[in-house]
Amino acid sequence: MLIGYARVSTPEQDLAPQFAALDDAGCEKVFSDKASGAKADRAGLADALSHARAGDVLVVWKLDRLGRTMKGLVDLAAELSERKIGLRSLTDGIDTAGTAGKLVFHIMAAMAEMERDLIRERTTAALIVAKRGGRIGGRKTVMTPRRIDAARKLLASGTPAREVALTIGVSVATLYRHLPAPVQETISAESGITE
Repeated sequence: MLIGYARVSTPEQDLAPQFAALDDAGCEKVFSDKASGAKADRAGLADALSHARAGDVLVVWKLDRLGRTMKGLVDLAAELSERKIGLRSLTDGIDTAGTAGKLVFHIMAAMAEMERDLIRERTTAALIVAKRGGRIGGRKTVMTPRRIDAARKLLASGTPAREVALTIGVSVATLYRHLPAPVQETISAESGITE
């Protein structure tokens, strides 16, 4: 069975040309979405994939209707291949049922893997350079030495942790991360306050 899938990015765009092309290709069922290709949760695509069985072919007007990234396309093609479902793109001339179509997808998969490896290598190199320069990754902390000092004083005076966090403008979790319970207990013990 040929199962069609059509997608446009915005509600203002028209699905009619894709429907006509999928109908001309002989699709018995057509599913659609009006959503960005970057969105992972597209109901129409999910319905098309759940409807497809081994031996069926998922037909799209163009490959970019399935997703925006090469990795996403390759992952979807691999999933379809595992389930013994073909993939055909009408305007790109790709059909994984044929040898040439399989070759194109293997090349695309290899390129996507190479792209991931290159990104990983560049990221690792950039982190090494940053580390040598004294920088570490992650967001800058909101707990400045001044806030930590203020928090210690407030905790020592017996102010509850929730109020301390609110007063210095951080979450309770951030307060506890920088002043763990043993430190807070020590501050309370030194001031003679029991909680």
